Amino acid sequence: MSLSIIVPVHKVQGYIRQCLDSILDPDLPNLEVIAVDDASPDGCGEILDEFAERDSRVRVLHLAENVGLGHARNAGLDAATGDYVWFFDSDDHATEGAVRAVCDRLAETRPDVLVFDYARSYWNGKVKRSIINDLFREPPAPDVFTLEERPSVLEMMMTAWNKAIRRQFLLDLGLRFSGGYYEDVNVTYPILMAAERLSLLDRVCYIYRQRRRGAITKTTGAKHFDAFAQYDRIFAFMDEMGPKADPFRQLMFDRTIWHLLVIIERGDRVHESENERFFSEMSKTYNRYRPEGHVPPDTKPFLAEKHRLIQKNDYRGFQRLGAGSVKAKAKKPARKANNLRKRGVLYSKEVAKDRYYQMQRRLAIDENLAVFAAYWYRGYACNPAAIYEKARELAPHIRGVWVVKPGARKDMPKGVEYVVSGSADYYRTIARAKYFVNNVNFPDHYVKRPGQVHMMTQHGTPLKKMGLDQMEFPVGAKDMDFKALITRSDRWDYLLSSNPLSSEAWERGFPCNYEMLEIGYPRNDRLVQADEEERGRLRAALGVPEGATAVLYAPTHRDYQRHYTPMFDIGRFVEQLGQDHVLLLRAHYYYKLKNMAADMGWPEGRVIDVSKYPSVEDLAIASDALLTDYSSVMFDYANLDKPIVIYANDWETYKLTRGVNFDLTATPPGVVATTESELVDAFVSRAAWSDTANKARENFRARFCPWDDGHAAERAVRRMFLGEKVPSPPR
Repeated sequence: MSLSIIVPVHKVQGYIRQCLDSILDPDLPNLEVIAVDDASPDGCGEILDEFAERDSRVRVLHLAENVGLGHARNAGLDAATGDYVWFFDSDDHATEGAVRAVCDRLAETRPDVLVFDYARSYWNGKVKRSIINDLFREPPAPDVFTLEERPSVLEMMMTAWNKAIRRQFLLDLGLRFSGGYYEDVNVTYPILMAAERLSLLDRVCYIYRQRRRGAITKTTGAKHFDAFAQYDRIFAFMDEMGPKADPFRQLMFDRTIWHLLVIIERGDRVHESENERFFSEMSKTYNRYRPEGHVPPDTKPFLAEKHRLIQKNDYRGFQRLGAGSVKAKAKKPARKANNLRKRGVLYSKEVAKDRYYQMQRRLAIDENLAVFAAYWYRGYACNPAAIYEKARELAPHIRGVWVVKPGARKDMPKGVEYVVSGSADYYRTIARAKYFVNNVNFPDHYVKRPGQVHMMTQHGTPLKKMGLDQMEFPVGAKDMDFKALITRSDRWDYLLSSNPLSSEAWERGFPCNYEMLEIGYPRNDRLVQADEEERGRLRAALGVPEGATAVLYAPTHRDYQRHYTPMFDIGRFVEQLGQDHVLLLRAHYYYKLKNMAADMGWPEGRVIDVSKYPSVEDLAIASDALLTDYSSVMFDYANLDKPIVIYANDWETYKLTRGVNFDLTATPPGVVATTESELVDAFVSRAAWSDTANKARENFRARFCPWDDGHAAERAVRRMFLGEKVPSPPR
């Protein structure tokens, strides 16, 4: 017995890896995966080819143009060779061991259709099994049966992804998925009616992802009217079946009206202006297919009355019926608001600031004012600084103002305008500015006005899990309010991506309604354009002796550690490297450290503490090699094409506590050391400069630096401030 899993793919680059990984059970040689790239404009096609290259069970069909989910499924069906087919949505995934369990059940029962259970997975981490899971058990089902023997199967989810279908049975019926929305119902209902052998698997095999954005059927629009044509096809199929379909007509009719009520009552699918027309089409469907002697169901409040109103096409009565139930629910939020107003009183100074801020928000937006910030107002840095500088060149009409903490004022570059956070100037600026650029989120007290535009640049390629992906790793997610995080992220209009890995991670971690700008990192423009003259000047300013090998040591933060603790004996390491090496020590900005080199008694002049140096780009250009662990600095540094050494002594712990997006030790940018002796040897033996290390770095650059060409800041400015479209990056 063989199984073909058909996966149509379109704009799901953040989810497709998990989908395929969950399907490709290594112990199932008779498994075939037909991945249909439905002209996806993102990195999906590339990811599919990557899977096909390493697993011969994966076949990829690249469609020349986008045909939609239904027709993409048909293309996969035409290419499939398995005894059974399973149509799988590419943003969902299988539970552990599910594919094997499905194959075992198919081999045991040899059904025409196997139906299994699913669970819904929500963006906030909750997972709920289907509410109709009792239908798998009550009453106990025989191994094989017909729909007439167990008609409740018709009440199970009508999707294609919770069923495995005998391929020849499906082909003999001549059923094809249609275009448009709800494309699977005209296949999934008929196969249940026509099957001579049905079987159930009482197990959650499929995780149905409830995405915050991107779900087609949750998009408001006229396409939801497609449902009527889909149900027309089902009743036409039943007419062709003749008397064999009679036992199912009443239940199928009730299911149809149930589904159409779901569409019109959800409020997020049909435009309010189109509700009456949709209701009128419901009435036509009702009267066209209502079985003789049909009795409206009364299983839920008002359901029988809704049936009667639909039959009479009484939309006004339907509205009145719905308003009665909505009014009762509307009281709670009002009570909640009253309770909030009764809570404690703010200090008078805070009240004054808030009132001033509210007043400023009533005034006109300054169309040429832009706010820049970085690292929670720590100063002038990172991608926002690179964009600010390029905006002064390409969009001189834009007045850029930085927000900084009081202590950061002294480090602001000459000629750069700034306001201090919390001041009256600050509140006036954030209330009136048109544009906002930051590499982290703005504070919760900031209120985004209609017409204001936000660009989130982020501040590193995410080796580690970020955003909602952190929910699976409690140590990394400690004290994080994910609901507040997503509320802040909903402000973004643009989100910068430095490489394909970032695009995948941001799509999963921050499922909000922004435009992804796959343009490279603006802060890396300097690295790409750096020359020897600049390098020499920076080395001299840092005190690097002429002829010395300067190693930039930039470790990351460990969520599982309370305080900063060096991963190796830095003093001994420097001594073993010899007099011709200098270590530029760059501790993570989370740690408030003084001069660590002096405090620890490390060799004077051989360990230079640059933790407070304002520009990590300067340090990268000045150095000869990078020593890091899991810091995102490695992705930027790779642009310099200089040696990188990864010290991964706690890789397994880091993976378990923080979560990672790929295995760094399998695809490193150079030498990987796991012990202190290996670390020393990487430099002393010059292994970091070897051909093997150079090849690893070349592969790493190709994967993670494909868009860093020295013009990322220009692309950001042209999109944000000049309103120009920027070309998609080469794939």
